[in-house]
Amino acid sequence: MPAETPTILATSGGFLPGRRTPLRPGPLLELGIELAGAPRLPRICFIGTALGDQAHWNAAIHAAWYGRDVLVTCLDLFPMPNVEDVDTLLRAQDVIWVGGGSTANLLALWRLHGLDAILRRCWEAGVVLGGVSAGSICWHTGGTTDSFGPDLRALTDGLGFLPWSNCVHYDAEEQRRPLYHRLIAAGELPAGYATDNGVGLLYRGLVMEEAVADGPGRAAYFVERRGDGTVAERRIEPRLLTGG
Repeated sequence: MPAETPTILATSGGFLPGRRTPLRPGPLLELGIELAGAPRLPRICFIGTALGDQAHWNAAIHAAWYGRDVLVTCLDLFPMPNVEDVDTLLRAQDVIWVGGGSTANLLALWRLHGLDAILRRCWEAGVVLGGVSAGSICWHTGGTTDSFGPDLRALTDGLGFLPWSNCVHYDAEEQRRPLYHRLIAAGELPAGYATDNGVGLLYRGLVMEEAVADGPGRAAYFVERRGDGTVAERRIEPRLLTGG
């Protein structure tokens, strides 16, 4: 059954290293299924545009669910869409999960193929949207990105489903926090939320309802510009998910 409220799970995590397979679904992905109403046969579509729809990555995603009653599909845009009707495929899902990589390239291709409008309709219809890194930033107004090179830059043309900015890998990449602060202080990005690795942001509608984490010692953060042009950062303690 669809989510009762338009729902997004924007994260710096998702899959974990597998024991018998390269990957296994971590607690953040399991939460995505729960948010969709825990259907008997969950339908999950993975979109790997940000990494160029790599076949080996699609294979690893399918293998991660071996032995589970989960219907897994992967939507590719390279070299052409791998299904005739992208809208019908995505509207039939319980969860759509977007992988990491180049946020700028992802947004350009999605707009070219009309996925920006399709995904908005899915969100409004109760399909749970989620993702990691680029798959987190994309739902927001913008964030910090390495899409253009190893020196991070601002990205200001996100899909804007959420009225906030977003910064991922906050504790793992040393450029992220200072750049995010500078961009918000300068007004290039609006106030927003950042996540340490392994942390997710649960949005219901336009409201960030809670932060969640797949392990201890991690946090989310709300960063905003003060009236004097400085930046305030507030730490948000996440709810610890089980099964990490």
